[in-house]
Amino acid sequence: MTIDVDKLVTFIVHAKAATYVGDGEHTDPCRPGSHDLRFSDGDWAYLDSYFGGTDFIGEEIVYFEGKPVWAMNYYGRILRGELITAAQAGKMIKASLSQMYREGRFLGGFEHQENDLTYVDASEGNAEAFHGREFILCLQEVSYELVYHGGLIRD
Repeated sequence: MTIDVDKLVTFIVHAKAATYVGDGEHTDPCRPGSHDLRFSDGDWAYLDSYFGGTDFIGEEIVYFEGKPVWAMNYYGRILRGELITAAQAGKMIKASLSQMYREGRFLGGFEHQENDLTYVDASEGNAEAFHGREFILCLQEVSYELVYHGGLIRD
Protein backbone atom coordinates (compact mmCIF):
# COMPACT_ATOMS: atom_id res chain seq x y z
CA MET A 1 0.00 0.00 0.00
CA THR A 2 1.30 3.44 -0.93
CA ILE A 3 0.43 6.29 1.42
CA ASP A 4 0.00 9.87 0.23
CA VAL A 5 2.39 11.57 2.69
CA ASP A 6 0.73 14.98 2.30
CA LYS A 7 -2.64 13.49 3.29
CA LEU A 8 -0.96 11.63 6.14
CA VAL A 9 0.59 14.84 7.50
CA THR A 10 -2.73 16.66 7.22
CA PHE A 11 -4.44 13.88 9.16
CA ILE A 12 -1.70 13.73 11.83
CA VAL A 13 -1.89 17.48 12.44
CA HIS A 14 -5.70 17.32 12.64
CA ALA A 15 -5.62 14.30 14.98
CA LYS A 16 -2.97 15.78 17.29
CA ALA A 17 -4.89 19.07 17.48
CA ALA A 18 -8.12 17.22 18.35
CA THR A 19 -6.66 14.92 21.03
CA TYR A 20 -3.95 16.03 23.50
CA VAL A 21 -3.77 19.69 22.44
CA GLY A 22 -7.55 19.91 22.05
CA ASP A 23 -8.23 18.19 25.38
CA GLY A 24 -9.79 15.26 23.52
CA GLU A 25 -11.71 12.68 25.43
CA HIS A 26 -9.78 9.74 26.84
CA THR A 27 -11.02 6.29 25.85
CA ASP A 28 -10.73 2.90 27.50
CA PRO A 29 -7.05 1.95 27.82
CA CYS A 30 -5.74 -0.57 25.32
CA ARG A 31 -3.04 -1.66 27.83
CA PRO A 32 -3.20 -1.85 31.64
CA GLY A 33 -2.35 1.57 33.10
CA SER A 34 -2.24 3.47 29.81
CA HIS A 35 -4.00 6.74 29.01
CA ASP A 36 -5.48 6.57 25.52
CA LEU A 37 -6.75 9.22 23.12
CA ARG A 38 -8.37 8.24 19.83
CA PHE A 39 -9.42 10.14 16.73
CA SER A 40 -10.75 9.03 13.36
CA ASP A 41 -11.78 10.60 10.08
CA GLY A 42 -12.95 8.39 7.24
CA ASP A 43 -10.35 5.71 6.45
CA TRP A 44 -7.86 7.28 8.88
CA ALA A 45 -7.59 6.51 12.61
CA TYR A 46 -5.17 7.71 15.30
CA LEU A 47 -4.28 6.35 18.73
CA ASP A 48 -2.06 8.11 21.28
CA SER A 49 -1.35 5.73 24.19
CA TYR A 50 0.92 6.81 27.03
CA PHE A 51 1.92 6.00 30.61
CA GLY A 52 2.73 8.40 33.41
CA GLY A 53 2.16 12.09 33.92
CA THR A 54 5.05 14.26 35.13
CA ASP A 55 7.45 11.80 33.51
CA PHE A 56 5.80 9.84 30.70
CA ILE A 57 6.33 7.55 27.73
CA GLY A 58 4.03 6.84 24.84
CA GLU A 59 3.34 5.94 21.26
CA GLU A 60 1.16 7.39 18.54
CA ILE A 61 -0.09 5.17 15.73
CA VAL A 62 -1.91 6.14 12.53
CA TYR A 63 -4.00 3.54 10.73
CA PHE A 64 -5.23 3.76 7.14
CA GLU A 65 -8.01 1.38 6.19
CA GLY A 66 -7.37 -0.51 9.43
CA LYS A 67 -3.63 -1.05 8.83
CA PRO A 68 -0.87 0.69 10.82
CA VAL A 69 1.02 3.04 8.47
CA TRP A 70 2.85 5.51 10.73
CA ALA A 71 4.06 5.68 14.32
CA MET A 72 5.94 7.89 16.75
CA ASN A 73 7.45 6.99 20.14
CA TYR A 74 8.19 9.62 22.79
CA TYR A 75 9.55 10.07 26.32
CA GLY A 76 9.18 13.31 28.27
CA ARG A 77 10.09 14.45 31.75
CA ILE A 78 10.48 17.40 34.07
CA LEU A 79 14.18 18.11 34.57
CA ARG A 80 13.97 21.05 36.98
CA GLY A 81 10.93 20.65 39.22
CA GLU A 82 11.93 23.74 41.17
CA LEU A 83 11.50 25.82 37.99
CA ILE A 84 8.43 24.29 36.33
CA THR A 85 5.56 22.03 37.30
CA ALA A 86 4.01 19.38 35.07
CA ALA A 87 0.88 21.56 34.83
CA GLN A 88 2.90 24.59 33.71
CA ALA A 89 4.81 22.50 31.17
CA GLY A 90 1.57 20.98 29.84
CA LYS A 91 -0.02 24.40 29.43
CA MET A 92 3.03 25.73 27.57
CA ILE A 93 3.24 22.64 25.35
CA LYS A 94 -0.44 22.91 24.40
CA ALA A 95 -0.14 26.63 23.60
CA SER A 96 3.01 26.05 21.52
CA LEU A 97 1.77 22.99 19.63
CA SER A 98 -1.53 24.74 18.88
CA GLN A 99 0.44 27.43 17.06
CA MET A 100 2.57 24.87 15.20
CA TYR A 101 -0.49 22.87 14.13
CA ARG A 102 -2.14 26.04 12.82
CA GLU A 103 0.84 26.20 10.45
CA GLY A 104 -0.20 22.75 9.15
CA ARG A 105 2.83 20.86 10.48
CA PHE A 106 3.99 18.82 13.45
CA LEU A 107 7.76 18.58 13.05
CA GLY A 108 10.49 20.90 14.33
CA GLY A 109 12.07 24.17 13.62
CA PHE A 110 9.62 25.89 15.95
CA GLU A 111 9.95 28.25 18.91
CA HIS A 112 7.29 29.91 21.07
CA GLN A 113 7.70 32.21 24.04
CA GLU A 114 5.29 33.20 26.81
CA ASN A 115 6.47 35.22 29.81
CA ASP A 116 9.63 33.53 31.17
CA LEU A 117 9.05 30.25 29.29
CA THR A 118 10.41 29.37 25.86
CA TYR A 119 9.28 26.23 24.02
CA VAL A 120 11.63 24.85 21.37
CA ASP A 121 11.07 21.94 18.98
CA ALA A 122 13.89 20.74 16.74
CA SER A 123 13.84 17.68 14.52
CA GLU A 124 15.55 16.05 11.58
CA GLY A 125 13.82 14.28 8.74
CA ASN A 126 10.23 14.38 7.62
CA ALA A 127 7.03 12.43 8.29
CA GLU A 128 8.51 9.38 6.54
CA ALA A 129 11.40 9.07 9.07
CA PHE A 130 12.35 11.55 11.78
CA HIS A 131 13.73 12.14 15.26
CA GLY A 132 13.68 15.20 17.44
CA ARG A 133 13.53 16.91 20.78
CA GLU A 134 11.21 19.44 22.34
CA PHE A 135 12.18 21.33 25.46
CA ILE A 136 11.09 24.22 27.63
CA LEU A 137 13.47 26.82 28.94
CA CYS A 138 12.53 28.55 32.18
CA LEU A 139 14.83 31.41 33.11
CA GLN A 140 17.15 30.14 30.34
CA GLU A 141 17.44 26.69 32.01
CA VAL A 142 16.18 23.54 30.27
CA SER A 143 13.47 22.49 32.72
CA TYR A 144 11.48 19.99 30.61
CA GLU A 145 12.38 17.82 27.64
CA LEU A 146 10.83 15.22 25.38
CA VAL A 147 12.61 13.10 22.79
CA TYR A 148 10.75 11.47 19.92
CA HIS A 149 11.26 9.44 16.78
CA GLY A 150 9.11 7.73 14.19
CA GLY A 151 8.03 7.40 10.61
CA LEU A 152 6.23 5.24 8.09
CA ILE A 153 5.47 1.58 8.78
CA ARG A 154 5.80 -0.69 5.76
CA ASP A 155 5.20 -4.41 5.30
